[in-house]
Amino acid sequence: MNPSPQRFLSLDVFRGMTVCFMIIVNTPGRGATPFGILEHARWHGFTPTDLVFPSFLFAVGNAMSFTMKKFAEMQTGDVLLKVFKRTCVIFLLGFLLYWFPFFSYDKTGHMVFSPFSHTRVLGVLQRIALCYCIASLMVHFLSTRTVIMTSVVMLLGYWIILLVYGDPSDPFSMLGNAGQYLDKAVLGEHHLYHGEGVAFDPEGILSTIPSCVNVIIGYLTGVFIQKKGKGYETIAKLLLTGALLVLVAICWNAVFPINKKLWTSSFVLVTCGLDLILIGALIYMIEVLSWDKWTKFFTVFGKNPLFIYLVSEVLLTVIDLIFPKLHFYKWINESFFQVIAPGPVGSLLFALCFMLVCWLVGYILDKRKIYVRV
Repeated sequence: MNPSPQRFLSLDVFRGMTVCFMIIVNTPGRGATPFGILEHARWHGFTPTDLVFPSFLFAVGNAMSFTMKKFAEMQTGDVLLKVFKRTCVIFLLGFLLYWFPFFSYDKTGHMVFSPFSHTRVLGVLQRIALCYCIASLMVHFLSTRTVIMTSVVMLLGYWIILLVYGDPSDPFSMLGNAGQYLDKAVLGEHHLYHGEGVAFDPEGILSTIPSCVNVIIGYLTGVFIQKKGKGYETIAKLLLTGALLVLVAICWNAVFPINKKLWTSSFVLVTCGLDLILIGALIYMIEVLSWDKWTKFFTVFGKNPLFIYLVSEVLLTVIDLIFPKLHFYKWINESFFQVIAPGPVGSLLFALCFMLVCWLVGYILDKRKIYVRV
């Protein structure tokens, strides 16, 4: 397949950095507690790790600013077919990722089929798919002004829905928020995420609404950069807008806490603000100062982001399938990394080495000019 059209190197690097750090924070070495900054906030609050997933959505919006130009020349039916096809493929990949390997071993060591009735329906890729779909349709069919106003309504409306339909005593609690009620009613407890010790999905139905705004702001940022170019005016406006969004988020936090797992509106603003600041800094370093010697490493991730992410999610599972009694993920960390560097340092070293393995896969694909698109 042919590679994508020429883009701003800074945007490619941003996308690659997002995938790189997503792999690092998703695969810490088992048997040790990672550094606090490499863990998500337990509930209200914010850590650098909380920026990774929304930055991925922001990068999806950046990419849309290039691809949506083609949609303007297509018939409505063709546009809808392309958007819905891409949405379904990404959603299905995410669902199958959680279902994989479709079987498990019982206490006696016998292989048993993993039933659909206990498989998580929503998740990271599913959210990306839904946000891409909604944002694409908004951008294609609505004017820029209407898209911006609709995004504001999404953020304010989500806040109001949580206040009105959540637990009156604590509408922003894990089990008492309106999104939790909706997910349990529509999907059922067995189809939700159980990593918190209870049935609660951080990528639930209702919180998908504000997360679409991350994609939309990413899209508008990409359009702005293409129109205004790589000059100091562009950088200044990105930095100032980013700082303003962060300031509004901090103020809003007093009544609507910054919370990734609820994907609160204040969380949307603080993450988009930080992304704008980061993009501005990258443009200054890469496009203005031409400090681009280090960018090749991250562009490898940026050229095959979806495929490399899938590799990072299934690779260790496949190894465990091949050596079911070894428990490779835990064994290699405890037998090697925790021996040479006990505690959080060993956990980080494992994550970095695993990230480099995934990078090597991307590097081989890039050398062979293979770019996987959906």
